[in-house]
Parts: sequence; C-alpha cells; structure tokens
Amino acid sequence: MTAFVLVGEVFTGGWIWDDVAGRLREAGAEVYAADPPTGPGDGLDAHIRHVVGLVDGAAADRVVLVGHGYGIHPVLGAADLRPDRTARVVHLDAGMPQDGDPALKALPDEATRQRLLEGVAGPVAPPASPEEWTRWGSTDGVPADALDRLTRQAVPQPPRTLTEPLRLTGAYAKAPTSGVLCVANGTSIALVQSLVALGDPRLQVLTEPQVTFHELPTGHWPMLSAPGELADALLDAAAGRGHRLTPAGTEPPAHLRPFLLDVPERPRERHGAVDLYVPDAAAPGRPAPAVVFVHGGPVPEGVAPTPRDWPAFIGYGRYLAELGVVAATVDHGLHDLAGYPRAAEDVRAAVELVRADPRVDADRIALWFFSGAGPLSADWLAAPPSWLRCVSATYPVLAPLPNWGMSDSRFRPVAALRAVGNPPVVLTRVELETPEIAATVAEFLGRADECGAAVEVVDVPGGHHGFETVDHTDEARAAVADAARRVVGHLRA
Repeated sequence: MTAFVLVGEVFTGGWIWDDVAGRLREAGAEVYAADPPTGPGDGLDAHIRHVVGLVDGAAADRVVLVGHGYGIHPVLGAADLRPDRTARVVHLDAGMPQDGDPALKALPDEATRQRLLEGVAGPVAPPASPEEWTRWGSTDGVPADALDRLTRQAVPQPPRTLTEPLRLTGAYAKAPTSGVLCVANGTSIALVQSLVALGDPRLQVLTEPQVTFHELPTGHWPMLSAPGELADALLDAAAGRGHRLTPAGTEPPAHLRPFLLDVPERPRERHGAVDLYVPDAAAPGRPAPAVVFVHGGPVPEGVAPTPRDWPAFIGYGRYLAELGVVAATVDHGLHDLAGYPRAAEDVRAAVELVRADPRVDADRIALWFFSGAGPLSADWLAAPPSWLRCVSATYPVLAPLPNWGMSDSRFRPVAALRAVGNPPVVLTRVELETPEIAATVAEFLGRADECGAAVEVVDVPGGHHGFETVDHTDEARAAVADAARRVVGHLRA
C-alpha cells in the first residue's frame, strides 16, 4: 500500500487536502493530512515533530512526504529524521531549501518577508480577502467558493515557523524526490531544464535518475483548482514515474547554439563588464548611435561562458554594428531573483560607459532587454532620459511572476507604462511562449492600449523563447531583422 503524508502551505491545515486525499484513498492509498500546531510560540521544530508523528503512526513501512510551498520545510526536516521511513519526497510548487535556510527566505509576500526580517513580533496574519491571496502565489483556476473557503478557514502562521532555520544532516537525501510544478505560478519543466543547462552545479542533483518532474497547468493551489490532476501526479510520483531532466553537457544547450543570422566576423572591445562592437564609420567627430543589449536571467554566478560570450549576443552585436550602430553587451548581476537592484545598477553603469565613448552619440541611445531582464526596463520607462530614443524587449518577462516574491517591487514595466513621455517600445513576441511569460506580455499590451503608449509588436510565428538559437527559420530571421530595423529607425529619427 502507498502511504502519503500531505503537508500544506502557510495558514492552512489538513482540511485543504480533503478533495485530493479522497481521490488518493479511492486509489487505495493510505493518507494523512497534517494539521500542524498553530500556537503563537510554535516554531518550525514543532511542525517537524508533528510530521514525524504522522510518519511514525503510518501503517505502511514507508511513506511519501508531500510538501506544498512552506510545507517542504517540515517535510524535509521529518525526512531527515526518518530517512528509512521515507519512500519519496515530493516538492509541490515548493523550493529546494538547504541546511540553515529559514522559510522566510522563500516567502512570496515581500511585505511579510520584510516584517519578519525586521523582527516584528506576533503571528503572521493570513490574507483578509480573496483578492489578497495573489500576494502568496497565483490563484489561477481556484473556484470562487474555494477561494472564499480558503480565506474563511485560514489561520495565523506562528512566526517562528518562518524564521527558524531548517536544520538538515543530509540523511533526507537518501530518498528519491519529485517536483510537481504549477505552471501558472511561474515554474515549468522547460524552465527548470533551461536552468540546469546553464551549468549551475547546485541544480545538477535534479538530473539524477531518482528525480522526476510533473507539471500542472494551474496556479499555486492545485489541491483547490485541480485536485484530480494533482492526485494523479502524486500517484505517478509515488510510483517513480514522471519526466526526467537532461544533465548539463549531454547535448549543446540552447544558449550556446549558433546565432540564426550569418553575420561577418567583427572584433569587439572589452571594457570591464562591457563589450563594444563599433561600426567602421564610427569615430570621434563622427559619433554613431548606440544600442545596449541586456541579457536575461537569472544566470547563476560562476556560469561560463558568461552571456556576452553567448552566440546570440555576439551575433546581435555584430549585426547592429553592420547596420552602423555601436552595439554594447554587458554582463550584469542578475544571478538570482534578489539580484534585480544590483543588475539595474550594473546596466546603468554600462549605459554611462557607452555614452561616454567619443565614438558614440550620447543623445541617441536604445536599450534592448531580453527574457528575465524585462523587469529592468521599468526604471527607464518610468523616468526616461531625453537621450533614450527607444526601448526594445525580446520574449520579455514584463511583470514579476507570481512565485518571485516581488509584488511590491519597482521592477514592473506594466506599472511604469504611460502615454506621455515613454520612449517607443519595440516588443518581439514569440508564438510558442511559455504561458506564464505570455501572460505578462498580454498584460503589458493591454496597459499600452489603455494609455495609448507607443508599442510596436514584432511577432515570430512558430517561435520559441530564445528563438535566435533554436529556431533557424525564415520567420525568425525576418523578425530579428524587423526588430533591428525598427530600433535603428528610432535612433536615426
């Protein structure tokens, strides 16, 4: 018999698993839904002991431990204490906390995270209305009555459960693991695979044979929005079924494949973190306009080669130089989701370096953002300098994804967009974009329509995220040429 111990997100109890538990029992499984203690003085250790008690009381010799969001912390703590009773650990839309990590490190609600960091006393209050749950993750797919019930039955979270560090000996690592990813909350198998392909050594454990993945096309609360699909995924995970990731180095990663355009070789100049591609005609006295390319991310620190040495950015640099524009590529500090402020400063410093070059017309500059760098465009849209002639964005993320914990962030291009004062925006949109990113683009374009902002859309039929290296099609090549022509046109207007 398969046995499950289900451990929920903050503010919840065992009741939140009712529909899923019923389906698992119908399939013949033994199910225990955790109702952890909620006393104001209870800490993470109390929640871990509660889960250990459920494991010890299970009839089955070994159990599958499922942790949803915050729940992965007590699950891992219990698995570490009961490795021989743990059949598998399932991360349900949850992170990968390590020894010493407190749960607050991954809390999606920025305001709550900051209050806990400042030592504000008292239990953490749950959202007071259904609308406020979006601060804790996407509510996509949750029926209105279920969201109302979540609001009614939610209980305050003891603060020490979030601030106490998780202590692990490493014994938990004996158990196989599975990830059940909720796509509408910002994570997908394709995204995880792309992060693994970058070569981050911390993620290589995810490619081991005993690690499987499943994804659900819903938000952060699949036990409410898709209980049947979640139950099926948990049964598959318990049986060792699911998608397995490809280890880094097995095949050429997408970001290191050749650029889609055949552009002539051109030397580049390295100035600290910035590379310059200078057209032949540019010289002091004959300055040319410039484009600064801003790579996406996060790109883990230590990844080699760094983005300015990736074929796509070398290709873009050479191509724009052929068009008579100084092109600059920059390595910046977006190494994790907390790195946006540092990356913003790196980009600003790169822009000033470019503008100070005597071969550059400092009054004709464009900024071109890619993928996860999209949020960095917000500062420039909110307060555009007179010399910023154009902002370009290619398969961009244009609002922080629900699980990024950046609901109060300044890095929200949607909020920065307005009718008067914005530079023109050239937005390259791929047809086969991941749903979570496509939603941010749609929101941005909806806002542009509302306020009458100048946004020019370049579509890539059949195009994927990162199409410059994965889609060597006529449509993809035409899209790059069209976007470049529009940007250069704004620089020369």
